[in-house]
Amino acid sequence: MTAAPTIGTFVKFASYQVVELLGGVGLDFAAIDAEHAPFDRTTLDSMMIAGRAVSLPLFVRLPDGDTATILSALDMGAAGLLIPHVDTPEFAADIVARSKFVDGKRGFSRATRAAGFGELPQERVIAQGNATAIVCQIESPEAVSNVKAIARTPGVDILFIGRADLALAMGVAATSSALSDAVNRIAEAAHEANKRLGMYVAAPEEISKFSGLGASWFIVGSDQAFLRKGARDAAASIGSLGK
Repeated sequence: MTAAPTIGTFVKFASYQVVELLGGVGLDFAAIDAEHAPFDRTTLDSMMIAGRAVSLPLFVRLPDGDTATILSALDMGAAGLLIPHVDTPEFAADIVARSKFVDGKRGFSRATRAAGFGELPQERVIAQGNATAIVCQIESPEAVSNVKAIARTPGVDILFIGRADLALAMGVAATSSALSDAVNRIAEAAHEANKRLGMYVAAPEEISKFSGLGASWFIVGSDQAFLRKGARDAAASIGSLGK
């Protein structure tokens, strides 16, 4: 029996109330999009507090792979990191090393939310830190050419496909056979390495299509998209009443 998919959504509004609201709708996680949305460290910290309050695990899509950026997100309590532009296994291995305590080089401090601000024993903090999920975004022809080696990198948990970015980087349409071939190649690499396959989909209806490829970790739409759709549908319904 195929396991039920893990479902989340992107959060692009820099508002902790959004996380608070999403904590009550049945999602498995949310992904704070610090790559494309305006999240500074203070705002990201408030989002993490909200996630803890409503027991909603938060991943962070980082704006870069700098050591300080990685450490900050993890110390604040991120459940996992979504790393954009992972084009080589060397970069993947470096990200893993800077995210882990054991066999890695993540700096340790007990004065963080991840460490319970000193309340958690060091052994537990280290174990939790080394369980942080690392999601590598495959979004370029170079990444596709290296995808098997990236998938085999110890510490990489999920290969994530952003089809729009990948299509743009390849210079092809979203409906092209070349993009489909690349997606299939990524899916095959994840399967061979026994790693999870993640996908961004615009709507829930797309989940069944990509589940057939082995995808089981999905980011569906975003808070912006849900608000826009709800407002547009309401406006259309109200407008039709006037007619």
